[in-house]
This record gives sequence, C-alpha cells and structure tokens, in this order.
Amino acid sequence: MRIFKFGGASVKNKESIGNVKNILIQQKFEKGFVVVSAMGKTTNALEEVVKAYQENQNYLAMLNEIEEQHINVVKELIPEINSVFQDIINHVAEVKTFLSLNKSPKYDFIYDQVIALGELLSTKIIAAYLNHSGVNCTWLDAREYIKTNSDYREGKVDYETTCERLQHLPKDKIYIIQGFIGSDDNNFTTTLGREGSDFTGAIISYCLDAESLTIWKDVPGVLNADPRHFAKTQILNKISFEEAIELAYYGATVIHPKTLQPLQHKKIPLLVKSFMHPENEGTKIDDFSEQIKPQIPCYIVKPQQIVLTISSKNFEFIDEKVISDVYKLLTDFKLKVNLIQISAINLYLCLEDKYTNLESAVELLSQKFHVQKEEFCELYTIRNADSKSEKIIPKYESAIIKQSGKQTLQLVIKKEA
Repeated sequence: MRIFKFGGASVKNKESIGNVKNILIQQKFEKGFVVVSAMGKTTNALEEVVKAYQENQNYLAMLNEIEEQHINVVKELIPEINSVFQDIINHVAEVKTFLSLNKSPKYDFIYDQVIALGELLSTKIIAAYLNHSGVNCTWLDAREYIKTNSDYREGKVDYETTCERLQHLPKDKIYIIQGFIGSDDNNFTTTLGREGSDFTGAIISYCLDAESLTIWKDVPGVLNADPRHFAKTQILNKISFEEAIELAYYGATVIHPKTLQPLQHKKIPLLVKSFMHPENEGTKIDDFSEQIKPQIPCYIVKPQQIVLTISSKNFEFIDEKVISDVYKLLTDFKLKVNLIQISAINLYLCLEDKYTNLESAVELLSQKFHVQKEEFCELYTIRNADSKSEKIIPKYESAIIKQSGKQTLQLVIKKEA
C-alpha cells in the first residue's frame, strides 16, 4: 500500500485536479490513501471567516463566496448533476449552523471547527471527479479515523485508537481522505498544526505499514535552499531520516516537522516529488547511512522572528533558575524559542509569536527583568556550513546573534524596514 499526499497548490483549480487523476493513473495507483489539503488559499479565507465572526462582521457572505468558488470548480469538472453539489452546500451549512449556535469564546476551538471545511470540500470534489472519470475511490471523513486529544490547533494523536480504526478498512481500495484534521473524544474537530496534511500522510503510513509516502509538491524535490530567498538552489537526491529531521526542526518548509518521526520508526521511505514533472525521481528520505547527497550546505530561513534580550534588575548572573523561570513563562504563552544564547548577564532569545501573546509575556517578564525587544528579524540556519556559506546571506556581517556548532551555523539578521 502506498500513500500519496497532495497539497493545496496541487488541487487549486480544474487543471490541477485533472493532473491529480493523471498522476494516479501514470503511477498505477490502484490501492492506498490519497491525502488532500484544502484547495489553493481556502485555509487563509477560512481564517478570515473566523476573524470576521469574532469581530461580529459579515462572515456569512465570506462563507457564501467560498461555497460558490467550490461549486464553480465542480461545474467545470462535472457538467451534469452530481451529488457533490449538495455535499458542498451541506458542509458549508454545518459551519454556518455551528457559528450561529456556538457559545464558546475559545478561539482555538472555534478555529478548528471552521477551518476543517477546506479539506472536507476539496476531498468531496476530488472523490466525485475521480469516480466520474472512471477512477473508483471511496471518500472518508478523517475525523472518524484520526483521533487526538483536545489540544485544538495542535492535536496530539492517539496512535492506538487511530491505528485500530484504520486497520479495519479493506486494503484493496483507493481512499480519498482529508489531511490536517481529526477529532477528539467528544467528536469535536481538531487540527494537527498548520501544514499538518503531511503529518496525516505519515500517521496513515505508520498505522498501515505502508510501502512509502509520497508528497507531491510544486518543487522538484527537497532543495538545499528556498528559491524564494536564494537565487541558486540544488535538489537533494537523498537525505537520511536523521538529517531530514534536523532540517525540518530548523524550519525547512518542504517537510512538516512532525511528519518524519513516525516514518523513521518503521523505516517507511518518504518521497518528495513534483506534481508538474511526476516522471522525475525527486528526493528520497530513508534510513541512509550517508547524511545527505550531494554533500552541500543547506540554507533555511525563518522570517518574522523577535529577539528578546533579558537581564536581571538586581545584577544577578544568568543561571539555571533564571532560565527556568523565563522558559516557564514563555511556555505558558505558547512562544516558541528557535535560538538561545547566554552570557554572564544577558539571555538572548530568538522566538516567534504565533499566537500573538508576546506583549503579555513581555509585560510579565518586565516585572522581574530588564527586557529589550528587537522585531522584524530573520533566522538563518546553515547545515553542513563551510567557510564561505554565510557570505551569501544578506547583511551577515551585522548579525544580532551568531552561533556556530559542529554542523550548524545560525545567524539572526535584522530585516530592513
């Protein structure tokens, strides 16, 4: 059994959905799971719906527009009457009903109940189109199979229950299932973290002992740098699980950080291939003895970073107690630290404010410490760095923080306004 995952860019319109069908046929995909993300920028549009709802603005018009966009795609794919039209209307109606009856003020809970609509709509459309085109498949609701705890927006997977449910399915069919979403014990929708569709593919691969997981992207494979930030990039043909986990940990966006560990545990290869050139080999991530091939520096950029410089008000040194107190507070406010540097009297932290809690955290920290804040920074990480690696990074000479290890060089650069 193979698992294929298609992201939003690969299912954004009529042509790209047709391309998914062609890939399944070309790859002789006759049994397994096809994990699908929301179409194009639908997730972003649904985030705006949540925002409008919380601000008492006209979110219904926004939902109607999303419904119309998806119905228009179906009209292009399937000209005659098909039950998928009603499916789309019903799924949108469920979100409208939820929002009209909801009493919870918790943003993360509301977010998950709304945001899942994108994946539900895209998978309904693709399943209907494939069946209409002669590729027989079965649509599944991921929420009935991927079970998590109730940490909304960051659901922790209950692998025992999830595997038990997936293993009961017949093994000789093509299943179309949503990425990114699951449900808790109360059957409320949960999500696995942004870009979690890759993770869904890994969960299913792990539970079913899949032959491989293939992630279809708009790039030829895993590159040694993001082409949006660097002019010259090279494809990495082979990467060990260990090195891929390091790259993902430091922020390589082509692979979701949580995707690799379930695959590594069962030594299930991960293939990253281009949906525009499916005949090309792409990148293979497996249990290789060599870390990476070819052996070249790899560059990772994390934008929208904040640097906090923390020092004691009473001239104390930065010791374990200070670090522990600071980290506990940052954990409470869900602030993710990506780089830490310590001197005798200063603690330097490069972090990201995903949940917009920074100001509240700084206010509390300032009661006990002197806190300086530097916004609009970028964190550059170079794996397999050599003596020339940092020189291609803009303004590398004026790095706010520079940290070098055996295989990794990191620089924090203040971005120009």
